[in-house]
Amino acid sequence: MEIPVIDLSQLEGENRSKTMALLHQACEKWGFFQVENHGLEKKLMDKVKQLVNAHYEENLKESFYESEIAKGLMNKCDVDWESSFFIWHRPTSNINEIHNLSENLRQIMDEYIAQLIQLAEKLSQLMSENLGLDKDYIKESFSGARGPSVGTKVAKYPECPRPELVRGLREHTDAGGIILLLQDEHVPGLEFSNDGGWIKIPPSKNNTIFVNTGDQVEVLSNGRYKSTLHRVMAGKDGSRLSIATFYNPAGDAIISPAPKLSYPHNYTFQDYLKLYATTKFSDKGPRFEAMKKIANGHSSHGV
Repeated sequence: MEIPVIDLSQLEGENRSKTMALLHQACEKWGFFQVENHGLEKKLMDKVKQLVNAHYEENLKESFYESEIAKGLMNKCDVDWESSFFIWHRPTSNINEIHNLSENLRQIMDEYIAQLIQLAEKLSQLMSENLGLDKDYIKESFSGARGPSVGTKVAKYPECPRPELVRGLREHTDAGGIILLLQDEHVPGLEFSNDGGWIKIPPSKNNTIFVNTGDQVEVLSNGRYKSTLHRVMAGKDGSRLSIATFYNPAGDAIISPAPKLSYPHNYTFQDYLKLYATTKFSDKGPRFEAMKKIANGHSSHGV
């Protein structure tokens, strides 16, 4: 199965509607896709990967293989075969508090995240538009008092001598909003669930960013855009790089289905039949909207 690829450069011309439809289908049927021509500088993306790999080799690799997870591999258990740390960017950053990060990596990561947030906001606008909402609906829903929350999980999935005994990362959906992944160019391992099977996500080539939607987008879209189960498989050959940035709701953001997208609820069937009697041969959409008003205590039965 071919993973959807969204070419954002096509949004400015005659292919805009086709590109928007492809994005909508990717969000609705897959829950993940790749984006190209996204505006991020390739040199910056390459530098981030290079510096993170160097940081792992110099500061994390030895301690990982000396850890209880590595030493206890023969006793298969519910652990993840990964070496990772988390950086908060918004609303406040903790990057200067993370041990042994080079000044170069801190600076490059900040530059990368500034560009990536622009991409996340653009995707949130496109998703909002495809759902028939105001373009800033997702961003505003995520904002809380201080704007959306943004953080990055930096992970390496080291070479594993017995990959059949453990997962790199166990099956899960992501809790948050829009996830943008800068991943390894050579080592595979990421898999997403689709139609009852697992799709192997290949390493990222040609400067693409891999995107998936989290639980809060599913709630906000009233189930239209579902978060998708995924996992990382451990492997014997090579250590896989994963730099996943989460464009999430603020901690104090109140999340609920967009009223425009949710079905009416808490109404009696008798009330529905009264409205149906006069609108039977009309489209059901306006009828549902009218029922929302009735259920909310409004007296108007107009459509």
